[in-house]
Amino acid sequence: MKKLYLFFPALVFVIVSFAQNAGDTLLYERTIKDKILNDIQAGLNSKTTAIDSTIRHIDLKVDKLDSMILSASSAKEKAEKLLERVQVVEDKQKAIEENELNIYQANDQSALINLLSMEREIKPLILFNATRNFFSELSQVGNPVTYPGYQEWFKSFKDFIDKNKANDIYLKTLDNMLSVSQTAGSLSLLTSGASQVVFSGMSNYINTIARRHRELKDESEKMFQLTITLSLFEADRSKIENNWESYTLALENLQKQYGASLKHNLQLINVDEKQFNEQFTLENDADKRYIYLTSLRQKASQLVLNIKKENPKDWKEKLYFELISIRDLKLKYGELLTEMNLHVAQYDKLISKYKTDKDLGPRMASLETRLNSLKDTFDKTFDPADYINSAYRMYKVM
Repeated sequence: MKKLYLFFPALVFVIVSFAQNAGDTLLYERTIKDKILNDIQAGLNSKTTAIDSTIRHIDLKVDKLDSMILSASSAKEKAEKLLERVQVVEDKQKAIEENELNIYQANDQSALINLLSMEREIKPLILFNATRNFFSELSQVGNPVTYPGYQEWFKSFKDFIDKNKANDIYLKTLDNMLSVSQTAGSLSLLTSGASQVVFSGMSNYINTIARRHRELKDESEKMFQLTITLSLFEADRSKIENNWESYTLALENLQKQYGASLKHNLQLINVDEKQFNEQFTLENDADKRYIYLTSLRQKASQLVLNIKKENPKDWKEKLYFELISIRDLKLKYGELLTEMNLHVAQYDKLISKYKTDKDLGPRMASLETRLNSLKDTFDKTFDPADYINSAYRMYKVM
């Protein structure tokens, strides 16, 4: 198996707040994580520099011994230099192995820090999915009773149904459906296969209005057209909205996987989960969190030593799978972000489609402003490319 060295780069730590101080909070939290990851990198760089210097000196010594072996004047001198060369080469191998151990220790520390930070990355996404102020306003666009005059007009339409349902199967069916829904102009009727029954009933009503009642007829035609437009709008919106259920399930699964991974990794370094929650998850003091995370990364470093001691032959393979599991969790998170980002973009098309409609147009303008604000928040706090790219950059193949 190829030797794979993993090092987790300084991923952007995200925590979103829809409050006014979101930017300051995000920057402050990111600084804590970046500082720890930079500490890990600096420590590794220092050790690597020292080992590289040692190896260079060893290589020079080997070259010198090779020359001395070639020019040895006796078999005894040559044997002594050969023995010395073997010892020097062994020292070089020890230095290489020490460097390898240092890399794995840094990898495990970085993996742990990234894992512990994921809780603060997942929670904002759940909040984003739960609040969705934009989507609340969007749902109101398709509600006909929120449009001026619709509720009053619908009462006259309902009176028409009550007077004529005995002699019209369509109107009788529509009356039953309205009774079941208990909502005038129910959206469930407009977007279901039964919408044709609604349209047929409205059409019959309009055709029965005498010409002398021109104002009522014009109003009815206007409301009929509005109902059809809202039916189309709701059908388009429902196609997009239905995906949120899958995102909710994906988030739930991600939470479960994260919880299992967190519990497993805390057990590996002998840290009680309750203590972790008290000193990190629920701790508001950033300096205390930094100190606590620093102590945990030292435990991660010791873990590598313990695993190597217990499994001298396959210690790297054992660590490899532990690190890969965290990387895969990061990838799943990044992939979910990507899907959600693409999903949000679909609303641009929806708004553009109805932006010029005389009834829905003004509401589309308001929605467009909210959508732009939503996308701006999403883009600044959830960067799918950053997560996915950083996950793929974890590997260093040698």
